[in-house]
Amino acid sequence: MSASATKKDKNLNIKTTTYGKLTWLNIENPTAKETEYLAKNYPFHSLDLDDCLSRIQRPKIDKYETYLFTVLHFPLYNKEARVTTASQVSIFIGEDYLITLHTGTLKPLAKLFVDCLNNERSRKEYMGRSSSYLLYCILDRLINSCFPILYKISENIENVEDDIFAEGKRETVRELSILRRDVIAFRRIIKPQTEVFELLESEDWPVIKVDPEVYFGDIADHARKIQDTLDDYKDVLEGLNDTNNTLYSFRTNQVIRVLTIISTIMLPLALIAGISGMNIWPFTSDGPGWPTFVGVVVIMAAITGGMLVLFRRKRWI
Repeated sequence: MSASATKKDKNLNIKTTTYGKLTWLNIENPTAKETEYLAKNYPFHSLDLDDCLSRIQRPKIDKYETYLFTVLHFPLYNKEARVTTASQVSIFIGEDYLITLHTGTLKPLAKLFVDCLNNERSRKEYMGRSSSYLLYCILDRLINSCFPILYKISENIENVEDDIFAEGKRETVRELSILRRDVIAFRRIIKPQTEVFELLESEDWPVIKVDPEVYFGDIADHARKIQDTLDDYKDVLEGLNDTNNTLYSFRTNQVIRVLTIISTIMLPLALIAGISGMNIWPFTSDGPGWPTFVGVVVIMAAITGGMLVLFRRKRWI
């Protein structure tokens, strides 16, 4: 039993680890040189190799006589943009080999390869049965890495919910929009992925030696659970958005009502003051004196009080 971390060529970014008859080739940031090497040494279709270099390839699985080829996307959370993005991994699996091509951003995959590379016990555990069991271990780790992102989204939703019912939170609309975009992006990654896992679970694949309904069925269940959870989050966010709009409209109406009351009260006062002019002041030599001044003030107070009573009866205040 042996393991090797040596590259096939100094110009190639290919690392391998071997246990028994099974060899795992791991290629990070593949280029045309790596795909040319695979074309010379493995019976891979040229279109599959082209797909390995594509960053926009839709998740899929292709069946051949001696191998399977699958393209999968797994979520990565971008802290700066605050959105979940997709990271592609392409996998070739045959009887005695498994080849992974990816950008190196999927930490569970990278960690598993390093464990198998440096630890004899890990190689025996993950590579000692078959290439299909190793594939299951890789996919299981990658799909489980989705759950911490889900938990973070759930925490953010709870925080936004608290902000919606708190006064003075001006960033709530923006936070809701960011969360809705994140959930939509996550759902866009997981939905086609679930279809691939269900195909692995239900179809008969010659190179798959483990029970697909047991192993890949478990992964498909996890993917369906993630998709259902994201659907629930989408419904919750839509409900919170409607609630926030309702509360925002209510608070706006409250402010407008107060301003309208003040404006309505001040309107007759301004009218009376304008009609009377400045000659009612008793402090001027030519003013009409205190009785007229007091009379005008009493009239203004009576009008104000009458309007407040009217507003109260109309239940406007």
